[in-house]
Amino acid sequence: MSSLYTLQAGDIEQRRGVLRAMPRLAGLGAPLRELAVTAWVSAWLASTHDSLEEMPYSLQAPDYSLLDHTNEVADAGILLADYARARWGANFDRDVLLASLLLHDIDKALLYTRINGAVVSDPARAGLPHGVLGAMLLKEAGLPDSVVTLVGTHTTTSPVKTGDAEAWILHYADLFACDHAFRLAPGTTPFFQRT
Repeated sequence: MSSLYTLQAGDIEQRRGVLRAMPRLAGLGAPLRELAVTAWVSAWLASTHDSLEEMPYSLQAPDYSLLDHTNEVADAGILLADYARARWGANFDRDVLLASLLLHDIDKALLYTRINGAVVSDPARAGLPHGVLGAMLLKEAGLPDSVVTLVGTHTTTSPVKTGDAEAWILHYADLFACDHAFRLAPGTTPFFQRT
């Protein structure tokens, strides 16, 4: 158990709320789906946020919700995966991919908070790089090592990158959805326009 979060199954309404908020969770096999829901409930209940909907996506796009980003990454990732399989014969584990798409930013629920309406780094967790805390939580929650690794190394600043097809698809789906959020945020430059 960590002082940074506590694994919690939550009550039936909290679990149903997570399933409603992230419809693609229904595409996971039952055991993996239950682990993913427990991970999201745990992050939510350990966060400073009263609801899933109020969790911010980033410091650079404070009005964009983590929930919207997560669902967009999952949708874009499935489209990319279907294309890569049909067009290029890419092989990947669909459950690992979908779980990674849905869980890749789970630690943002814990890393960001709101103070006087502004999105800021949570002082209790500010020393941890994005991806690390999520990987810790997912490992403790019993998610497969392949999902833990993808979440822990998916960031653009990670010094480690796997060559797995799942990592490749997660990377582009995440940046695609990230740039959408950044395009909407005043004064923020999307990745595709950075030099």
